[in-house]
Amino acid sequence: MKAKTHPKYYHNCKVFHNGVHVFTTGATVPELHVEVWSGSHPFFTGKQAFVDAAGRVEKFQKKFAGNYFQKKK
Repeated sequence: MKAKTHPKYYHNCKVFHNGVHVFTTGATVPELHVEVWSGSHPFFTGKQAFVDAAGRVEKFQKKFAGNYFQKKK
């Protein structure tokens, strides 16, 4: 095998959700910041959570606001 072809592996990668350390795993980066993980996902928790990272909901509401769905003549 060639030397220096693989990225450095961190055995103690810390995973953060909303600024709170939730668990430790192995990865190629020392820290991961995630928006959704199994402890916050509605499928696993049974509670509905709302995540809008890029303003997609506002963009959708702005596009389809008013009389968008009325028949055009």
